Amino acid sequence: MDTEDLRTFVEVADAGGVSQAARRLGVAKSIVSRRLFRLEAELGVQLLARTTRGTVLTEAGSTFRDYAARISAEADVARETILPEGELRGRLRVSAPLTFGPTHFAPALAEMARRHPRLSIQTCYTDRFVDLVGEGYDCAIRVGYLQDSNLVARRIKPVLGKLVASPDYIRTHGAPQTPEEVLDHEALMQGTEAWRFMDGERVVTIRPQGRFKADNGTALIAAALAGLGVAWLPDDFVDEHVASGALVAVMPGYPPPPAAIYVVRPPGPNPARKIRVLSELLIECLNRGPEHADRR
Repeated sequence: MDTEDLRTFVEVADAGGVSQAARRLGVAKSIVSRRLFRLEAELGVQLLARTTRGTVLTEAGSTFRDYAARISAEADVARETILPEGELRGRLRVSAPLTFGPTHFAPALAEMARRHPRLSIQTCYTDRFVDLVGEGYDCAIRVGYLQDSNLVARRIKPVLGKLVASPDYIRTHGAPQTPEEVLDHEALMQGTEAWRFMDGERVVTIRPQGRFKADNGTALIAAALAGLGVAWLPDDFVDEHVASGALVAVMPGYPPPPAAIYVVRPPGPNPARKIRVLSELLIECLNRGPEHADRR
C-alpha cells in the first residue's frame, strides 16, 4: 500500500474535495484522482462519495481515515530516521503572516529550501489565523500574544512594541496618559483583541474600541499616519516613523509587555524534524537566540 496514496486520501478527506486537496499537495487533480482510484481498488471498498457539493467519506472511509493518517505519520518518522543526518524530504506546508512574512520570514524559508533540495516548501502568507489541522498545515509562524489553544508553540524571539499616534491626532484629541484613558480614544485594531500594558510589575488589560479595523499591520500604520487613532504596533514597523516625527510614542510609562514570534504546530508528542529545523533556522536567520521552549 503506497503511503503517498494514503496521504492523498487523508488530504481529500480533510479538505472535503479533490481540488482542495490538490492545492494543498501541490499536484494536479488528475494525480489525486489516480491515487484515490488506486487505493480504493487495492482495498476493494469505496472510501469517498463524490457529490455535487464535494467529496464526503463513506462509512468505510470514515473508519479508515484515522488509520491512514497514523500510517502516514509513522512512515514520515521512519523516513526521517533513516535519512542521512541533516537531509529533509517530503513537503512542509507553512502559514506565515502577511505583515511580517515576506520581509522577516521568507529569507529563512528560502534558505531552508536551499539547504534541503529534496524538501518541497509551500507557504501561505496571510494575517488570518488559519486552522492548522482543518486546512492541512504542518505549522504556522505567528507574531504577538498566543491565544489559549491545544497547539504546541516554540518561542523564536521577543517582539517589542509601543503605542503610537500621529501629531495631528494628538493635537486634536490629546494623548492617553493611562491604560484606562485609552478607552476614550479611537483605537486602530485587528478586531476585538485586548491590549495589555505594564503598570510596574502588574499587567493591565483593556478592551479598546475603534471604527477602523484591519487584519494587516501595514494598513494599521497607514491609518495611524492618517491621524485616525492610536495603535499598538511592533517596533520594527514604527521606529522609522517615530524617528521622522510622523508618529509619536504615547503613554511611555505603561509599555506593552513583550510579545513574541512563535512557530506553532498541531498537538502531538514530538514535532516532525522539518518543523524543528525550521524553528532553529528562524532563530539563526533572525540573528537572535532568546530563551525558547515548547509549551502547550
